[in-house]
Amino acid sequence: MTNKALKEAVLELKKTLHVSIVAHFYQKDEVFELADFTGDSLQLAQWAARDTNPYLLFCGVGFMGQSVKILAPEKRVFMPKIACCAMARMIDVGYFDQNIAVLEKAGIAKEALMPVTYINSSAEVKAAVGKMGGYVCTSSNAKKIITKALESGKKILFVPDRCLGQNIAKEMGLHSCVVGDGSDPLRADILCYNGFCSVHQFFDVEDIVFYRHKYPGILIATHPECKVEVCDASDFVGSTSQIIEYVKALPLEQKVAIGTEYNMIKRLRSENTYVLSSTKPECPTMNETTLKDVYDTLLSIQEGRYENEISISHETQYWANEALKRMFEL
Repeated sequence: MTNKALKEAVLELKKTLHVSIVAHFYQKDEVFELADFTGDSLQLAQWAARDTNPYLLFCGVGFMGQSVKILAPEKRVFMPKIACCAMARMIDVGYFDQNIAVLEKAGIAKEALMPVTYINSSAEVKAAVGKMGGYVCTSSNAKKIITKALESGKKILFVPDRCLGQNIAKEMGLHSCVVGDGSDPLRADILCYNGFCSVHQFFDVEDIVFYRHKYPGILIATHPECKVEVCDASDFVGSTSQIIEYVKALPLEQKVAIGTEYNMIKRLRSENTYVLSSTKPECPTMNETTLKDVYDTLLSIQEGRYENEISISHETQYWANEALKRMFEL
């Protein structure tokens, strides 16, 4: 089938099967354009959990589909492609426990740790954090969540993104370290797991210097998953949604270079907008989902094969939801 025929078939199946489609900002245009709702990972999970259709097709990466099942376990959630965020794959419960063991060996008891996990993590990691009384956070509310978590009087174990943890620590005037990098964790307030976003590692201070030299007066907007030195040299640092709001509020004649995923940048506006990298910063796993995948998954629902359905154990759902609820309460 041609793309036009596939799109028409998807829209017809979606209507007859009562399926809602959500798509993350980083998805390809051919998928993004079909969605009933678009947003960042948390916005999508919240919208999807409230949606009344019996079936949900989530176009994103694995932890995002899991987030819907955590919030709304009764909903049937499918993913056209169960792609896995590279950062989320950098940590599992085994690595989480290993980091705690390293810190215990350094003289920090497990009971003296308050874990906070970035939403870019598996349901199992969220559950492990929930069991310890910890929180989930997003890039937009990480500072608020960490501020609340520090009221416990404990050190923060921040997983899995070291860059987000370090950037928030610096903004708050706190000391941070990366677990296992040779620095002294006893002197740090925020202990960062050694994970990162492969896409946001593309951006360097040299890129900022280049654009400022070529276009005097240009503004630089970056995501807090970027390296600390990149965020320090930026005019604005914010989450996906915050970057969109920031750029849309700028006069069209204002030049801006953006350090985040390419698909989102190209949809923001057509003029005076630049990608802060000489390499095209596409998320490889977000770009796995195609229009054909969407069609095939809808067809599997119609035929009762139910391919790529997301499932989570009851215990994992319970404890992961506890960590999410603590975030929502703030």
